[in-house]
Amino acid sequence: EGLYQEEAAKKMDVSRQTFGRIVESARRSVADALVNGKALRIEGGEIEMTTMMRKFWCSECDHTWEVPYGTGRPSECPSCRGVNFHRAEEGRGFGGGRRGGFGQGLGGGKRR
Repeated sequence: EGLYQEEAAKKMDVSRQTFGRIVESARRSVADALVNGKALRIEGGEIEMTTMMRKFWCSECDHTWEVPYGTGRPSECPSCRGVNFHRAEEGRGFGGGRRGGFGQGLGGGKRR
């Protein structure tokens, strides 16, 4: 659901440290399954799958729309067929990504 570990731990009614151990164990299990071609079994309660969506904004016609993750980048705006559109996610930070800038990356959040 895109929660921080502390929020997710509260939702699962466990400590943040316990949640961290659960996540680390899950990462090891998934990595082992991917590298060694093993099957994964998910059990232990009800699982609610949500479809994560990406939001786009067209700077030509001001239209916004959403598409599910994993479907690739749209080729054009569905409203005006323009190609000048961008991701419009909340909380993405300013100038993040691989080209630098001030964002929510691993740099500790301090501007120099």
